[in-house]
Amino acid sequence: MITIIRVGLCCLKVIDVSGAAEYVVKVRDKEIVIDEKVLAVLREYLKTPMGLEELAEKLGLEGWEEAYEFIKAIPAWILWTPPSMWKYRKEWIARSKPTQ
Repeated sequence: MITIIRVGLCCLKVIDVSGAAEYVVKVRDKEIVIDEKVLAVLREYLKTPMGLEELAEKLGLEGWEEAYEFIKAIPAWILWTPPSMWKYRKEWIARSKPTQ
């Protein structure tokens, strides 16, 4: 069972009944799953002089336009979450969500 909860332009996908969840940002026809690797690339983008072309290359996007749409779509709280804290942040959010 897949449940999709829209949070602005970002989606929280609950994949199964065990509560495993993943955050997905949709850019055109692609869905980019937010995980530690993606957060590490985003952190590098924020902290160094990296252009949108290089960001697109590292994320497997087609060009700077898709990278720009991705940056616009991702919530700021995810953007500034350190990769090492991502697992714990997801667990905390899953616990705080009311069950339906």
